[in-house]
Amino acid sequence: MSSRKPTIGILTGGGDCPGLNAVIRAATKSAVRLGYEVIGFLRGYEGLVDPVSYMPLDARVTADILLKGGTILGSSNKGRFTALVGEGERVQIDPGLLAQAADTIRQLGVVGLICVGGDGSLAIAQQLHEHGIPVVGVPKTIDNDLGATAFTFGFDSAVATATDALDRLHTTAASHERVMVLEVMGRHAGWIALHAGIAGGGDVILLPEIPWTFENVCQKILDREAEGKRFTLVVAAEGACLPGGGLVHGTSSPDERRQVRLGGIGDIVADEIAKRLGRDVRAVVLGHLQRGGTPTAFDRMLATEFGAHAVRLIHDGRFGQTVCYRPPEIESAPIAEAIRQLSTVNPRGSAVQAARALGIGFGDDADRCDPFRGCGPDANGGGIA
Repeated sequence: MSSRKPTIGILTGGGDCPGLNAVIRAATKSAVRLGYEVIGFLRGYEGLVDPVSYMPLDARVTADILLKGGTILGSSNKGRFTALVGEGERVQIDPGLLAQAADTIRQLGVVGLICVGGDGSLAIAQQLHEHGIPVVGVPKTIDNDLGATAFTFGFDSAVATATDALDRLHTTAASHERVMVLEVMGRHAGWIALHAGIAGGGDVILLPEIPWTFENVCQKILDREAEGKRFTLVVAAEGACLPGGGLVHGTSSPDERRQVRLGGIGDIVADEIAKRLGRDVRAVVLGHLQRGGTPTAFDRMLATEFGAHAVRLIHDGRFGQTVCYRPPEIESAPIAEAIRQLSTVNPRGSAVQAARALGIGFGDDADRCDPFRGCGPDANGGGIA
């Protein structure tokens, strides 16, 4: 950059989700008002290395992107910057790539780099920080599984999409007296399945955090039929392990650095129910529908606050931090803390207890227990005090 003004860079890494453009807009507007120039690196971290690719960002470029899903900067989870192997094992980025990124930042006069991403993308940001690059993070993932923040933007929009799908499946399931199985995203954490299942009137919710059996799922369907309810809605997170153990996934990626792509549990659950009970069962996989579309008002607000606060962290020289939402305030925490441990559903948490109190099953033996005090005369089940 030929300008004498200090420059802030921003990139979006990993999978896309609603709200990314809201972050870009908020960070740009905030930075410009503080006297910075802003550039956006294209295709995620790949834009930092040769051939370097970026675009200037200003109020004109970001004027109409608040409502748009995806990211105007593009993203990548397939390139040379990969921070995860298999099911969560972290790997070091090639030191040569880190050196190239550092050269790019120095040559462009970037005084702070905003890295927007989930667990893997923020793990890369942490390595950039350790290499001396002035980095701040913004947590993004529809799975809502990042530590240090109560919510990540993109999650609420994904839940809204899944809830809308359940609303639509409810009417057709009731009309034809069918069992409908909806498969939603959620690799290690079942937040989408849990929230959408409750909000959308689901009858059974299968989560990675709660072991379940086909026998219990089928018994729930039979219990409903005994009550005169001739249809059932089952919500399954893609990362819910099968009763015999193991995740359901497709063919392995030829790139050994990438995580195995999950998917298919909905069909397996549907086929098993049909075989065991002889019922008419259909499976629906939402897939990338959960990642697209206009962000909800909550996600727009959260993403906007995240973007503005990220600029504030750079302005204050607080690098190696990520913004986080700790209701009711937007705060910050070390990136290392945010990626140290995933945020998963508490099987004894209030949301699960509320679902059980409504009669929603989780495919486990506790479906027949006191929702607040668990099973047995002496069990307290982590109940509400």
